[in-house]
Amino acid sequence: MVCAQEACVQLGLDRVMFVPTSSPPHKQVERDDPGPEHRLAMCQAAIAGDDRFEACDLEVARGGTSYTVDTLVELKRRAPDTELFLILGGDVAAGLPEWRDPDRVLSLATPALAARSGTPSAAVTSALKRVPGGERACAFDMPTIELSSTMIRGRAAEGGSIRYLVPDGVADYIERNGLYRMAAP
Repeated sequence: MVCAQEACVQLGLDRVMFVPTSSPPHKQVERDDPGPEHRLAMCQAAIAGDDRFEACDLEVARGGTSYTVDTLVELKRRAPDTELFLILGGDVAAGLPEWRDPDRVLSLATPALAARSGTPSAAVTSALKRVPGGERACAFDMPTIELSSTMIRGRAAEGGSIRYLVPDGVADYIERNGLYRMAAP
């Protein structure tokens, strides 16, 4: 949420769209993954009341493996005159050359980069130089927040509090739906 807000403010974006994936191609599905419908509902809960943000069900509705290039093609088809930015953490941007059709990804959207601890800026710069369009990348400042989804899921699984680590609506949704709970032995 902080990343989205900082990108919106610093880059002068009209809105930020959250697009939860149906099935990510680069990760094995976690055992405690609640599924795409729950991830979409948590996005909706997280952004409730902030008109700058929108939850997009495009990848969830499409189903199957989600590739950024396919989503950007569809977003551009729906709004051909809209300038798209792709908000990425530096850790993700460093892997961009290995994505499906990275040249097309960067022809459809300008990369907007937030530095992430643990990923040297030289690795990000090197990756962007290997993809046409990478020179258009713009950076924005992101406060360092030592928080990860893995840590939050772990706390929820152990019955620990996640209040103030996620928006209240998300914490309520996780509790109400019993997400991430450890199975009884």
